[in-house]
Amino acid sequence: MPSVQDTNAQALVVEVLDDDGDWSDLANAEALIAQAAEAVAKAPIEGAVGSVAVALSSDEVVAQLNGQFRGKPKPTNVLSFPAGAGAPPGFIGDVILAHETVVREAQEQDLQLREHVQHLVVHGILHLLGYDHETADMAEKMEALEISILSSLGIANPYTGALETGKSE
Repeated sequence: MPSVQDTNAQALVVEVLDDDGDWSDLANAEALIAQAAEAVAKAPIEGAVGSVAVALSSDEVVAQLNGQFRGKPKPTNVLSFPAGAGAPPGFIGDVILAHETVVREAQEQDLQLREHVQHLVVHGILHLLGYDHETADMAEKMEALEISILSSLGIANPYTGALETGKSE
């Protein structure tokens, strides 16, 4: 009999789309994104069941989408669009990453590109699942989940740089 964790690990399916931009600097992009989604599925989050599309895109495309849907015509690192009416059953939504911004942020913050991408995928999927950072309380809950999920991937807390193991030392 499979454990709950094994079942949850299968509960979130990700399709990676090569939308725009040159993502050749991210080796094994599909595997890294699937690993991040699996970590979200293993977390104690209600509703982390279904499918998600992750588009590897460019600043240009993301700026257009950001302007059209959020009134902010500039690139940002990640956009999340929850599934709307008429979406296929089980489809949760889309996560879109802007290559140039993601690479620039990783360089500025002295992060490995793969870890920054995994963080942004986790962040984007959490938005699809209803988490947000519009208020301090909401941000605290979302960040705590991100930190826990990223720790399970061996990625340091993106807000402090420390690896949160959940173990007291």
